[in-house]
Amino acid sequence: MSELETPNKNNNDDAAERQPLSIEFFKKNRHDITFSDRKFDVNTLPDDMRRVYGHLEEKFGEEYGLLFIFTMRTAVELHRAWNMTLLTMTVLQQIKDKFNMRMTWNLGVLRLIFRVEDGGYELHRKVPYDYDSEFQDIYHRIAVALIEGQIDVHEALIYQREAKLGMHTAKSGLFIRNFPGRLILYPGQAATCAVIFFRGQWIDAGIAAVCGLAAGLVEYGLSCVGGQVTVLLDILVGIVTGMIGGLFFRFMPSGQECLNDPIPNSGEPITEACDAAPCLFSIYLGTLYWFFYGTAFVIGILEIIAGELATGVTRFVGVAVKTFVLSLGAGLGLMIAVTGAFTGEDEGAAGAWHASSCNTDFVGGKWWRIPMYLACSVFVLGQYRLPIAQYWRALIVQLAAYEVQYQVSLNIKQNHVKDNLDTAISNMAGAATGVIAAGLISLFVDVSGDFFRGRLLQESSCDNTRLGDIYFAFLSTLKKANYFFGIGRHSDVIKLELKKKLKDMRAELKDPNHPREQIEFPPKEEHALIEAIVGTQDINMWSILMPAVYQLVPGSVIAQLWFSAIFYEIPFYDEGDPRQISQQSVFSNLMVISTSIALGLIIGFAVFQVGVFIVGRSFCRNEEKEDDQDNFHITQDYIAHKQGMMEGMYTVVHDANDDPDSMRGMKRQVGSRQLDSNGMSAFGADFGDNDDTPAPLSPNTI
Repeated sequence: MSELETPNKNNNDDAAERQPLSIEFFKKNRHDITFSDRKFDVNTLPDDMRRVYGHLEEKFGEEYGLLFIFTMRTAVELHRAWNMTLLTMTVLQQIKDKFNMRMTWNLGVLRLIFRVEDGGYELHRKVPYDYDSEFQDIYHRIAVALIEGQIDVHEALIYQREAKLGMHTAKSGLFIRNFPGRLILYPGQAATCAVIFFRGQWIDAGIAAVCGLAAGLVEYGLSCVGGQVTVLLDILVGIVTGMIGGLFFRFMPSGQECLNDPIPNSGEPITEACDAAPCLFSIYLGTLYWFFYGTAFVIGILEIIAGELATGVTRFVGVAVKTFVLSLGAGLGLMIAVTGAFTGEDEGAAGAWHASSCNTDFVGGKWWRIPMYLACSVFVLGQYRLPIAQYWRALIVQLAAYEVQYQVSLNIKQNHVKDNLDTAISNMAGAATGVIAAGLISLFVDVSGDFFRGRLLQESSCDNTRLGDIYFAFLSTLKKANYFFGIGRHSDVIKLELKKKLKDMRAELKDPNHPREQIEFPPKEEHALIEAIVGTQDINMWSILMPAVYQLVPGSVIAQLWFSAIFYEIPFYDEGDPRQISQQSVFSNLMVISTSIALGLIIGFAVFQVGVFIVGRSFCRNEEKEDDQDNFHITQDYIAHKQGMMEGMYTVVHDANDDPDSMRGMKRQVGSRQLDSNGMSAFGADFGDNDDTPAPLSPNTI
């Protein structure tokens, strides 16, 4: 971390310019409820953040300093939860635009850099990433609630801290979020992945489950030790997986017979014993699937297409190396397990690997194919820490993407025997379908959330129709059922109880003969109200889309490339034999799969964005004709927000700070910021056009 302080010759003018929106901005969206004046304790911040906050608070006021802290913490946690730099930058840009902040950042794969006040202060963070759909969604909702004026910056920071402490997570979510409860996921995912993705049979699923549990115990043990020993995770997981799979192959009767038979010559069928032996390929890839950051390949391609070359290439190379370490570890474990196993010439690990046979079409045509895929998806959602009550959202997206990919591939592959276009087309179709499904579900959930919040807080814009009463009763029943079965939170029940209490309080407030002067609640109920406000903001689409992409991406394909490099040839097979795996063909498949999925995501986002735009414009025209100007502007702002967020799903948001000259002559609406013909902000506060300070220019800074 480095801090550089620059003198400020126009301190008073800059303070006025940097002053965020007044507290009235927040109060106008809080209705007539009086909330307690909760304050975020800045003493809980790390030393470097607290020092920078002190400087900003002294020059520009408390709120501006806290907004910088909030923006930085939002970036760190979103980056940790999904490592999706494009969308994280979009969220940060919207915060920056809304509150007129002079702040820039560089978001790398692991290293994050934050600058405020033209680089006067600079903070660095190293943030390793993990899968966390719940935190993806929570931190996104907090940011949206702050931008929309539903909560103030103190409440936003307090909510972030409470989320980190698990105060907004159901007990079931807390159980599978961390060890030891998380151990139940490893064997289930390994077994189902081995069958549904890697041609394994039931015996392979059983062995993969044992390997998965062992891999989970290794990670649990290393996490308990902590420190630098966690660097050994990938190699140790690979070795343990390789040893267990190899020992099963060696000592099972079919495996022993396979090792005692000579490997057949070219053109001869694999022996019956080898055909019945465990499939090491499916066991290893099914187990290591948990540790393959396959989504990073697709995200890397998206970033390269969007122009973030440094981040995209770094991510691509980093995950390739990580996958090689896992594959090499499995190879070493297999070598240890089968050393001396051959009765004839000792072939070692390569002999066992090539003798192992896999059923090429075990799931094809089976009635249980879709149930098996859904079972695999459930374990994936557990890995992603998605709240169990929200599983239905992601399962619909996962099933839609998988089934479209599977059916398209099945129906066109016979016409593309000599090319990989069937793979590309099926992947593009599956990815685009997943995006559209996630978008539609997100819209449905967003509308339901707005409706629920409107009914709960009894907003004036909420129409109390009979149909609305029925739907609100349905949503209330679902929340009570979730709590009853342990997948919801007690605060959900408290929220429902507050509806009648709030109605009575409002009636008392309007009664001139009643002494009530304001509506206020005790801390526990106020906490539930704030949770209702944040929890009903627009959801983060990626929180339900990322698991589906995870199951489409080629993390296992790069593992095949490395295994073909480790066990590079079958010496008894002729070149051109179908059992001889080509490294070049595997790498070609990797590029075709990762690029086609990335393009499919872009196509899906573009199609959905156009649909939202067309529908939104239709609503705007109707409201404009009806002279409902308030709703007209609200709808326009909402569409602009949704469009800006959608762009950030797959493109780099534009900022005049990047290169003002390149934007000259372009007039573009980005979120709430309008660029004029000179490419400068119409607000005038972001880019230094109202003072003498030059705007910062940085190649990867937004």
